[in-house]
Amino acid sequence: MRRLLLTVIAACILAPGSAFAQSYKTETGQAEFESSVPLHSFTGTSEHLVGKITLQDSTVDFYLDLTTLDTGNDKRDKDMRETLETDKYPFAEFFGKLISGFNPDTTGRQEVTVRGEFTIHNITREVTITGTLQKKPDGLLVKAGWTLNMTDYNIKPPGILFYRVEENIDIQIEALLKPINS
Repeated sequence: MRRLLLTVIAACILAPGSAFAQSYKTETGQAEFESSVPLHSFTGTSEHLVGKITLQDSTVDFYLDLTTLDTGNDKRDKDMRETLETDKYPFAEFFGKLISGFNPDTTGRQEVTVRGEFTIHNITREVTITGTLQKKPDGLLVKAGWTLNMTDYNIKPPGILFYRVEENIDIQIEALLKPINS
């Protein structure tokens, strides 16, 4: 009986379909930011968010090529790339750990918290971000949002005359991460 129990436990832990030992990744997640100047707000988006979540060790790793952000206005996109100095610092990255519980056997949306380092413009700061994870039949859906203060990352908000882009930028991400087959 003991041998049978150990065999069942080992099979559950080592099985490729074991949800908790599973890693998930995407290369087509969505990142969106919202910014404003007096009397006008605008949004930038990218469909090139790359990320990986490994449930076994709670690792969360996402990055975005900032040159893929699109605001729908070529001049604004060019100005944004100059402000972010994407020729020198082309990526924004988050690397951290899931610090709240997540039950991979539940299909309902679960609020989660991650803590780690966010890097943009060659400046790294520790951040804590709240979002949701939801187990789906074809993967793991992640949604998260936070506010970034540009001056915390030595980014000077651009402007014309008396009008400056707000220092605080709202960021949202959403991605369906697919299981990585072992």
